Amino acid sequence: MKVKVTRSSGNVFADVGFSPEEAENLKIRADLLIDLQEALSKRRMKQSEAAKMLGVTQPRVSDLMRGRIELFSIDSMVNMLARLGIKVRVTVKVPRRRAKVA
Repeated sequence: MKVKVTRSSGNVFADVGFSPEEAENLKIRADLLIDLQEALSKRRMKQSEAAKMLGVTQPRVSDLMRGRIELFSIDSMVNMLARLGIKVRVTVKVPRRRAKVA
């Protein structure tokens, strides 16, 4: 049996069928969520302690650690990262235009 392999676009959300706009938004949110999870895990603090530091409730920290991406906006995650002393930088990349074939 031959397995068909499709190369990823680099954005799993686009690969599974989300619109380009929604896929980009979800990818950014996923990246921020992972950064928050890693930062909190490295600090080894209780969720109640993390909640105080982040300015949210303990259940919100639980949602964050369980990857409930749909519950968090980009703004809220940037604010939480800032409260942890982590700076967020946005990079905008303009796609290269493909050479037109005559």
